[in-house]
Amino acid sequence: MSLATRARIEEQMDAPDIAPATYAAVLRDLSRVNWWTRTAAPTLAFLDRVARPGERLRVLDVGFGAGDMLRAVAGWARARDIAVDLVGVDLNPLSADVAAAATPANAAIEWRTGDYADQPGPWDVVISSQVAHHMTPAQLDQFIAFMETTARRGWMISDLHRHRIAHFGYPLLARLLGVHRIVREDGRLSIARSFRVAEWREILARAGVASFARISWHIPFRLCVTRAR
Repeated sequence: MSLATRARIEEQMDAPDIAPATYAAVLRDLSRVNWWTRTAAPTLAFLDRVARPGERLRVLDVGFGAGDMLRAVAGWARARDIAVDLVGVDLNPLSADVAAAATPANAAIEWRTGDYADQPGPWDVVISSQVAHHMTPAQLDQFIAFMETTARRGWMISDLHRHRIAHFGYPLLARLLGVHRIVREDGRLSIARSFRVAEWREILARAGVASFARISWHIPFRLCVTRAR
C-alpha cells in the first residue's frame, strides 16, 4: 500500500453489522495497544498546560471507544487534586457498555451515545484520540469548528502519523501482544488513513486556526494538534 496519499478504505471495526462480542474484544485489545504505546501521555501533558489551580475542569472526549483515555484523565485529576467532570460521547451504541464495564464505579465518568454536537456544554476542554482519521474532510472541518467555538480553555486532537516505519512496524507489535485479527488489520489501515504534518497545516489553515493551533510529534509516531487559550 502506498503511503503517498491517505487511504480511504473503511475499517472493519466501523462496520454497522459488527457483532457486539467482536466489537468489545476489538476495543479491549485497542486499549492494550494504547497502553503499550503511551497514547494518553500527550493528552495528559496538554491538560497540565490548560488546568488552573482550584478551578473545576469539564472535559468532553469525542469517540471514547473503550474509555481508556478518560480513565487516564481521571487518574491524572486524582493525582493533582483537580475537580473534573468527565463525559465521553461515541456514535457507536456498543461503546458505552464496554467502557462502563472497564471503569471503576468511583471514577465518576459519564458515557454517552450520540453526536458530539448534540451534547450540552459548555466544555472547558474537548479531546479526541485516534478519531480524526475516521472522519471525512468535511466532518473534520466541522469538528474543529465545534471545538474552537465550544472549548473554553482549549482542545486537542491526538492521532496517528502516516509513516512507513509505523506502517511496517505495527504488525510486529500487534502479533507480540496477541491482539484480535481486526486490531492487527485495522491498525495498519489506520496508519495509512492518518495525516502528515503538511496535511494538518492545510486542515488548520482551512479552519482558520493555523496561527493558534500547534502541531507536535510524539513517540511512537503520533501527531497531536493542540489549541490552548
